[in-house]
Amino acid sequence: MNKKKEYKEFKAESKKLLDLMINSIYTNKEIFLRELISNASDAIDKLYFKSLTDDKINLKKDDFQIKIDIDKKKKTLTITDNGIGMSEKELEDNLGTIAQSGSLLFKEENKENTEDIIGQFGVGFYSAFMVSKKIEVVSKKYGEKIAHKWVSSGKDGYTIDEAKKDDAGTIITLYIKDDDEENEEKYSKYLDDFTIEGLVKKYSDYIKYPIKMDIEHEEEGKKHTHEETLNSMVPIWKKDKKDIKDEDYDMFYMDKFYDYQKPLRVINTKVEGTCSYNALLFIPAKAPYDFYTKEFERGLELYSNGVLIMEKCEDLIPNHFSFVKGLVDTPDVSLNISREMLQQDRQLKTIAKSIETKVKKELETMLEEDRESYDEFFKVFGINIKFGIYDGFGTHKDLLKDLIMFYSSTEKKLVTLKEYVSRMDKKQDKIYYACGETTDKIDLLPQVDAVKEKGYEVLYCTEYVDEFALQTLAEYEGKKFANVSTENLDLETDAEKKAVKKSNEESKDMFAKMKEILNDEVKEIRYTKKLKNHPVCLTSEGQISVEMEKVINAMPTDETVKAEKVLEINESHPIVEKLKDLYENDKDELEKYTKILYAQARLIEGLPVENPTEITSLVCELLSK
Repeated sequence: MNKKKEYKEFKAESKKLLDLMINSIYTNKEIFLRELISNASDAIDKLYFKSLTDDKINLKKDDFQIKIDIDKKKKTLTITDNGIGMSEKELEDNLGTIAQSGSLLFKEENKENTEDIIGQFGVGFYSAFMVSKKIEVVSKKYGEKIAHKWVSSGKDGYTIDEAKKDDAGTIITLYIKDDDEENEEKYSKYLDDFTIEGLVKKYSDYIKYPIKMDIEHEEEGKKHTHEETLNSMVPIWKKDKKDIKDEDYDMFYMDKFYDYQKPLRVINTKVEGTCSYNALLFIPAKAPYDFYTKEFERGLELYSNGVLIMEKCEDLIPNHFSFVKGLVDTPDVSLNISREMLQQDRQLKTIAKSIETKVKKELETMLEEDRESYDEFFKVFGINIKFGIYDGFGTHKDLLKDLIMFYSSTEKKLVTLKEYVSRMDKKQDKIYYACGETTDKIDLLPQVDAVKEKGYEVLYCTEYVDEFALQTLAEYEGKKFANVSTENLDLETDAEKKAVKKSNEESKDMFAKMKEILNDEVKEIRYTKKLKNHPVCLTSEGQISVEMEKVINAMPTDETVKAEKVLEINESHPIVEKLKDLYENDKDELEKYTKILYAQARLIEGLPVENPTEITSLVCELLSK
């Protein structure tokens, strides 16, 4: 005779937690299916584990399965497994108290067990109330004669009653909610074959037991229903590497991450120890269309034993390697109240650090063994790595410094800092660089000519972040970086320095007058010996260079910065004698020449001329004389 059905209330804390979870924690309702399938997989794991030591269990691994059934008339979605099942007490313990995990307890009691137990039956199960107005659970524990039915509408409590069921396992029936037009919630989609099939592929594709469902097809005008397995079961990253071909990786990457090009590099790694994980990572050949926008979301897919936990776990990959696509599968990540809310724990940080090291090593290997591919990669993603040096006050500069490249004035191609230093003369103590919009424009800078004239190689910085990165590095292998457009080049001989110093002293009154004409736009005007044929150039003093001024002022901020500019005049150029003559005999004419020379210097540096109309008029006036 059946026991009388008894209504039991949830505990007070469980009521609050249930309400919190349904209304706050799970923002994505569709994950309920992932949770129920995970629980079913756990139940099968337990019975399979038991079968290894119990000869009475006449089930082989291939006999286990999870079945999904849809009844559109009754508006029910049913998930059935032939796993270990639950007793009356386990139904009450696991489902009566939210967050009580039978799987967790099982794992703690079987520490030597190698089977993966991924569910946390309790919170995950209750996520089904987001889409259900009522849930029935019929379960029969293996080895027991009586099955039991647990029923609840997810409000105050539940009932447990005896039920009929022949074999061990669990049947969960969800009575799907009616569509909520006011809040635009269409619950009926969870009664659609296509939707359910898609959710299984998205979240549970790598559950190791077959997930089966009857799928309706139309053939020759007639509808037929066939039972199909929805999941692939064995993820590519858990296969033996020797069984995976390059085209398998390529197809997986292109299908998974919607890329039409093969990846440049594949990293398939397995780590075991205090923190175990499998990772399958890809370095793309091209950047996504939104990669350099604020809309881009970095992150790797995070799985827990084949179950998708997060689609974009940004904590697994640092900003400087945000171009990496792929996934991590680990049993060791800590989960708090649900799989959707991942804690920032030690295991995750350990995995992230390991992945960062492996990506760097792969890039170094590509740089050394396949330079052509690395050059192509760097043209696409190099700016991201250089920003990584500057970002975080240089926290990652030592990690990244050997990966960055710049165009070389002598090699006429991209070179690394290590390659530059390897070619340096023993007497050279600086790494010279120049900034500009393009390599062609940089090549025309008077200061570049001066450095090249001395036989030194110059690195051309064409990206806005380049100089910021080099200033953050400060030096490489003991060699300091020197911007050719600053005053601190120190290219002159002692005799040249002495002669220039004397000339500057003799012309200090003229320079003071010229500086006054320019309304103190420049900090100083002086002669230089470093220019070859050019009459003037603009250099800077202090931390802000002319190029940095352009970059910072182009940013969408209210603040503007100014470099401390120095107008340098080639002492060997005929213009010097003209200026001296005008200073002595025609101050008005000196004003015109001064303004034109300063405008020329600004144009050479790529800076705007604030009064172009005045300057063009002055040029025309002088040309017509």
